[in-house]
Amino acid sequence: MELRGINTPLLEWSGDLLVVGLFEDGIDLGGDLAALDEKLAGTLQELIAEVEFKGKPDSSAAARVGSNSPVRKIGIVGLGKAENLTLDGLRRAAAAAARMAKREKAKTLGLSLPLWNQDASATAQAIAEGIELTLHQDSRFKSGEDDKKAPPLERVDLLGLEGQDAALTRARQISLGVILARELVSAPANIVTPITMAETAEAIAREYGLEIEILEQAECEKLGMGAFLGVAKASDLPPKFIHLTYRPAGTPRKKLAIVGKGLTFDSGGLNIKGAGSGIEMMKTDMGGAAATFGAAKAIAQIQPDVEVHFISAVTENMISGHAMHPGDILTASNGKTIEINNTDAEGRLTLADALVFAEKLGVEAIVDLATLTGACIVALGEDMAGLWSPSDELAAAILAAAEPAGEKFWRMPLEEKYFDGMKSVVADMKNTGPRAGGAITAALFLKQFVKDTPWAHLDVAGPVWNDKDSGYNNAGGTGFGVRTLVNWVLS
Repeated sequence: MELRGINTPLLEWSGDLLVVGLFEDGIDLGGDLAALDEKLAGTLQELIAEVEFKGKPDSSAAARVGSNSPVRKIGIVGLGKAENLTLDGLRRAAAAAARMAKREKAKTLGLSLPLWNQDASATAQAIAEGIELTLHQDSRFKSGEDDKKAPPLERVDLLGLEGQDAALTRARQISLGVILARELVSAPANIVTPITMAETAEAIAREYGLEIEILEQAECEKLGMGAFLGVAKASDLPPKFIHLTYRPAGTPRKKLAIVGKGLTFDSGGLNIKGAGSGIEMMKTDMGGAAATFGAAKAIAQIQPDVEVHFISAVTENMISGHAMHPGDILTASNGKTIEINNTDAEGRLTLADALVFAEKLGVEAIVDLATLTGACIVALGEDMAGLWSPSDELAAAILAAAEPAGEKFWRMPLEEKYFDGMKSVVADMKNTGPRAGGAITAALFLKQFVKDTPWAHLDVAGPVWNDKDSGYNNAGGTGFGVRTLVNWVLS
């Protein structure tokens, strides 16, 4: 699919489907739309009246123009109120246009949307991301018959956005990272394993010139990673501790680390996930690692002046005669001991050793992402991730990076008193606390493994997966977190 910015006026564009964005407050055909010829303007007015179009966000409609017109069909997408327009609003409007083009079997799409904040570059990037991500179809595990029914969209013209090639390239680079994360999360656990995750990291390193270090079990044992290896004991597949490094050409402005939880399947261990637990969806429990790899792919292409370490302790949490028992005591690589009172709280154990490893690299900030707790979904729902950090500066930087990315985070409290519920009689701590405040106690557990470095924990359990198409996210893995991480690194 060719995506380009052009300066062709609305009146002169020709193709299958012309889509214009309309604001909610006072729909009229002034401005650029006044240039439409009589037939197009008449069709547009009839369409607005017929569907009682109000311009609300995510609304759309299309109609055939008729013969002897350079445009076969015309469409409209709602933008909401003009004063509330955001970059993500443009992303979603572009998604609505792309879905319309697919529905209307258009091979060419002309799209006219307003500038955000008079910033043509940011506008072009957001629109292009919306189109790229909407048109991504993950059909790897289908026979392919359904995909043959509709002709593919061949060309998208962004009207009034000529000269924004760099923004379109940036959108493509970030979208490729999001798509990698989506496909990792969507693939089943017999396809995405610790071994294939390591192979994926190696492929990224090869293609984009990153450094890669993969620690095998014996090397993890030498580093004292008892928490990570305790989780891995029951799996027939070997654990892989993956460390990708992007280094800029010159002296790095900063050194950062991104740590992703990489449980390729979580059975719950001996505290097995029972009926109604969502065990069939535990292929998504590596959503943090998927976002970490996706960010690595994007950042390696963009090449900022920041050194970034991408880390994931990857394994399965399975059941066998070798499995860790409830009541076992594990020793993490910083020497802290952990009484296992729930083998289904395993992600935090793998992250513990990964955070210790990350801090030893001498980075200036660490961000971890994890599908860590169902408690976070109960608290914030499925569209929003939780953010915990003892650093106001780092928390503000993550929230600032998330806003233009259109990824929702809510800062949650690190209530130190809640850690009392994790104190153990026989060890330094237990791996879970009481049911109340479960997402907070999980963050407090992770905090024990970061000594001095500014650190933020992102619980992305809710938004890593969509059951149905929504905006630019199709059903399946969403790639949540990639755009925020990239923005954070670039900032």
